Amino acid sequence: MNFLAHIYLSGDNPKIKVANFMADSIRGKNYERYPPDFKKGILLHREIDTFTDAHPTVRQSTKKLHKNYGHYSGVIVDIFYDHFLAKNWSDYSDVPLEVYVDGFYDLLGEYYEILPMNVKKMMPYMIADNWLLNYAKLEGISKVLDGMNRRTKNKSKMNFAIQDLEKYYTEFEAEFTSFFEELQEFAVHKLKSL
Repeated sequence: MNFLAHIYLSGDNPKIKVANFMADSIRGKNYERYPPDFKKGILLHREIDTFTDAHPTVRQSTKKLHKNYGHYSGVIVDIFYDHFLAKNWSDYSDVPLEVYVDGFYDLLGEYYEILPMNVKKMMPYMIADNWLLNYAKLEGISKVLDGMNRRTKNKSKMNFAIQDLEKYYTEFEAEFTSFFEELQEFAVHKLKSL
């Protein structure tokens, strides 16, 4: 899953939300250096990724992309799934997406000191372009895919994946909806056990 899903699946604890968001920047056992709720958020992120990567529905989604994007297919599906979460946000939360996202950006400011350097560098761009809110629109997803392609020095060709999203839109959305129901349950139980 991508940023929005990780944040959403963290529940209401602000420290767990921030930690789940920044977890990709924490390697190996380095999570042990963080306070307890941050550790939980980092471990929750890893559990969500493991569950997601092994799930047959997610594999069904990535299979449609594998021929054109190889090992980048999983990353692309994560972005597509965040699009469907943002687009259908009112099905998952009573808080409007714009309010939720603004609240999260405020949290990043509040916990700025604990963020890894690469997250601190990314933050201004994320907030200025309002990535999380713009996931709801195809233009927003297209921008994200363009940016990801640039980061791979145009090797991934991820910028073309917007065409795949449009081509298989209904299938991807159905796969997301089915999978996300299971993922929500998994995350709730996992969070209690961490």
